[in-house]
Amino acid sequence: MAAPAAAPNTLSPRLTIGLVGVLIASFSAGLNEYITQHALLDIKGALAIGYDEGTWLTALYAAAGVCGMAFAPWCSYTFTIRRFTLFAIAAFAFLAFLGPFAPDLETLYLLRILQGLMGGCLPPMLMTVALRFLPPDVKLYGLAAYALTATFTPNIAIPLAALWVEHLGWSWAFWQAIPLCAVCFAAVAYGLPQDPMHLERFRQFDTVGLLTGMPGLCALVLGLLQGDRLDWFESPLITTLLVGGAGLLLAFFVNEATHPLPFFRLDILKRRNFTFGLIALTCILIMIMMTVLIGLPGRYLGALHEYRPLQTAPLTLLVALPQLPALVLVGALCNIPRVDCRWVMAAGTLCCAISCIGFSFLSSDWTRDNFYPLMLLQIVGQPMAIIPILMLATSAVVPAEGVFASSWFNTTRAIASVFGSALTGYLITARGHFHSDVLVGQLGDSAQATELYLHELHERLPEVAASELPGTLGRLVQEQVLTLTLADVFLAASGLALVVFAALLVVPTRIYPPRSPA
Repeated sequence: MAAPAAAPNTLSPRLTIGLVGVLIASFSAGLNEYITQHALLDIKGALAIGYDEGTWLTALYAAAGVCGMAFAPWCSYTFTIRRFTLFAIAAFAFLAFLGPFAPDLETLYLLRILQGLMGGCLPPMLMTVALRFLPPDVKLYGLAAYALTATFTPNIAIPLAALWVEHLGWSWAFWQAIPLCAVCFAAVAYGLPQDPMHLERFRQFDTVGLLTGMPGLCALVLGLLQGDRLDWFESPLITTLLVGGAGLLLAFFVNEATHPLPFFRLDILKRRNFTFGLIALTCILIMIMMTVLIGLPGRYLGALHEYRPLQTAPLTLLVALPQLPALVLVGALCNIPRVDCRWVMAAGTLCCAISCIGFSFLSSDWTRDNFYPLMLLQIVGQPMAIIPILMLATSAVVPAEGVFASSWFNTTRAIASVFGSALTGYLITARGHFHSDVLVGQLGDSAQATELYLHELHERLPEVAASELPGTLGRLVQEQVLTLTLADVFLAASGLALVVFAALLVVPTRIYPPRSPA
């Protein structure tokens, strides 16, 4: 593959507009995914969709999005970044417009698959553009912008979903992407330079890779997202999806190792910093997904204190909005040659770990105010962990390998989000059953024990009638089960951050911020 032109030494205003357009496109794709996910209850009610059918709406979108992230970098080099990005933006906006008008469930499934595929194509373009066009002296700020799509976008989606549904209607969970797409389409069309196409690459097209990689990724993602609902390997469907998906991916990587023009270059994994970056990014994103993005604080407040989505929105806004200046400041800090980015990353992972450990002391007395101090640690820790990871990993690749680096990073990021969601669901189910069995077992040991609990409850709540005490006791047991379960999930998330911290001390080598030859 011919190497792309070297990055310019200066950043022109026109190119800056194009880069901002790609950034907005990536935001739009992320917002659509998470907003529709958080507004799913209202969407299902408006379209008369059952719970089981509704889970496939998000699972199919996510599976198609992972495929888009995996194969978009190859398409961007073949058809050029500018042409492919404009096509993906236009198709994504058009499919968003059609979503609420779907005449039946099957059509809605098809629209979500196609929109997920187009949406998945957009975040890789941001990393590809940053590695290709940004001058070395400001490349870290481009990586910080890419990190925003992993931290800022999912957090801001939760309050936005509540805003659209509460005030504008469920259709805007789809349509909110259209104005952003119009802006970024114009910015990309004006700002990004037009490279020549490389259609000759089709002569060595990786057909086997496409036929094994795309269905393998889809099967794996669907199996992970539907596994908890269908009881994992007790379900023949989940068993087929997970085992079949793993087999197809194994065949895919065997093929990639020998193909002359692969979608993924396996030899890049021999570089210590790059492989460490992929593994660390996976752990940190799973940790973020388990603690903040999956909405566990909001789930707790809604179940125990009857908070509505708009009442829990300040929690995610507290994490989302400061990410904008925090990522810029961390990028500037890592851009100082005297600063070792490994120590910045160590501080960030420790902040995230301490925050998760603090969350694990969750009790039924907590209100929204108890979450604020620990959320502040997430504000500091997330950018300080992610930007050094991107800096360490991208230092191991040259501009000509940017397409392959983008494929690896975006696919890893997508799989990490899916795995984090699946792991959270599994832990909530497994630990919920455990705590329920223990508490119900304590109540059922003897009639005398049950009478004692009811007597204590009557003393605590004298206003509750005696006939209502058993029901109140059952509700309190359920609340306690949820509290203990979420505390276990937070504790597991802290373990992931501590694993990254421990590996950071021995694995990556010291690197310096990129600089132009001048």
